[in-house]
Amino acid sequence: MTPADDGIAAAVPGGGPAGRSRYRGGALLVLAATVLGAAAGVATAPRAAAGPVVVDEECTASTGPYQRPMEEYLGRPVDGAQSPEDCAAIRGFQEAQAVDPADGYANLLTYRVMTAVRARADPNADRLCPARSYPVTCVDLDRQLLWVQRGQDVVFDPVPIRSGRDGEETRTGWHAIYWRSKDHVSTLYDTPMPYAQFFDGGQALHGRLDSLFDGGGSAGCVNLRLGDAEVLWELLDVDDAVYVWGVKPGTAD
Repeated sequence: MTPADDGIAAAVPGGGPAGRSRYRGGALLVLAATVLGAAAGVATAPRAAAGPVVVDEECTASTGPYQRPMEEYLGRPVDGAQSPEDCAAIRGFQEAQAVDPADGYANLLTYRVMTAVRARADPNADRLCPARSYPVTCVDLDRQLLWVQRGQDVVFDPVPIRSGRDGEETRTGWHAIYWRSKDHVSTLYDTPMPYAQFFDGGQALHGRLDSLFDGGGSAGCVNLRLGDAEVLWELLDVDDAVYVWGVKPGTAD
C-alpha cells in the first residue's frame, strides 16, 4: 500500500531513519550525554527483575497515586502502601530513567515512563500501528506513547507523551508532517513549542519546556520531553507519516 492509499496527501520520501542508531526511549545510544545527560542502554524486559533493595534512609516519599503499578513492575509486594524498600526501588528506577525529581514518589511521570520502558520489547504487539516500508511515527493515545517504526523494525523506542485534553483531542488517523519549526512559538498561546513538527492543522509533535504532566492535557498537540523531541526532530522530515489512534485516558465521551 502506498502513502496515498493510506490517506497521506504527500509522498513519503525514500529516506528516513533506516540505518541510524536506535533511540532508546529517553537516551539516544550515541548521543545520550549531550541530549539527556543520562546513561544509555536501559533494560528492555517487560518487567523489572526483583532483587534486593538497598534502603536509603533519606528516601521518605509518601504513597503515590501510581503506587500499585510501580510495585508490580518493580517486583515489590503489591499492597499500594509505600515502604522504605518501595521508595528506594522507585527512586532507583527514576534515577536510571532520568526522571526528575528522583525522590521515590510514584507520580504520573514515573508511571508514564514505566509504561514506555515496559513497551520497549514490542511496542506494536497489538499491531495497531500499521507497518509500512517507510517510517511511521506511531502515536498511541490509549497508553500515551510515541515510537517510530519502519516495517517491523522500531527505530525510535517508545517515549511518554501528553496528547490533547477533553474537547481538544489529538486528531486520529493518518497524517503527514507538512511543516517544521525548530524554535516555534505558538501564535495562539504565546508559548514555546521547541522542535515543532506540524502534522494536522495546528497540531504538532513538539517538546515542552515545563513538566510534561503538570496539567490534564495539551490543546491538541503531542507534547514530548525536550530531549525526546530533539532526537525526534533529527530523525523525521517533511512528508514523514504519522499515525494516531486510541483515546487519551479521561477524554472518552
